[in-house]
Amino acid sequence: MGKTMRLDKLLAHMGIGTRSDIRKLARQGRITRNGVTASDPGMHVDPGEDQIAVDGERVVYQDYIYIMLNKPAGVISATEDRRDRTVLDLLDERMRAFAPFPVGRLDKDTEGLLLLTNDGQLAHNLLSPRKHVDKTYYAEIDGPVGQREQEAFRQGVELDDGYVTMPAELEVLGSSEDGAKIELTIREGKFHQVKRMFEAVGRKVQYLKRLRMGTLVLDEALAPGTSRELTDEEVDQLKQINKP
Repeated sequence: MGKTMRLDKLLAHMGIGTRSDIRKLARQGRITRNGVTASDPGMHVDPGEDQIAVDGERVVYQDYIYIMLNKPAGVISATEDRRDRTVLDLLDERMRAFAPFPVGRLDKDTEGLLLLTNDGQLAHNLLSPRKHVDKTYYAEIDGPVGQREQEAFRQGVELDDGYVTMPAELEVLGSSEDGAKIELTIREGKFHQVKRMFEAVGRKVQYLKRLRMGTLVLDEALAPGTSRELTDEEVDQLKQINKP
């Protein structure tokens, strides 16, 4: 027998409904445990051993959730805010039941890959300054970008507060006097870092989208504002990053 928990707590955690919703389901005989009707929502069950089903559909318990969100512009990377929509507002009710939080943040006007989870250890590992987890961004710049900027970023540039960035890889996808399209890989996550790096070389970022964080790459099938859970392989790869 493993660790047990109340049936109503398990089902609420899995986003089936509120405790009162679950009491109602139990009264209606719609919940089963190992094929037997479970009329007592307060009964203790073993999530690892017992087979729980609601309306005949099995509910598999999980402690942690790992979500890839394609964050749209205009939404903030926070769990709550009085004025603006947050990334949690974009998730479905079942995902929100796990109380996930964003791992790091993207500026309000920045789009792209954002990881949300309730796994504090993984979040700590990915955000630790000592880990230097790579992050790749696509950006559109207000003027030409070339070897001068590539070399500056490779050396590390001094930001407006005197901080000198770690070496970064700048790939120019296209450049003209009217503007440039680039991909930039950085190994740290200072406030507004990509925008401030370009300001340090006399350029302005007009559009910014994160494509990758560590081993996790934005799923091109995700439209802005949509999300999906990570695959087991994606989670395993993230957990392997800079393992001692």
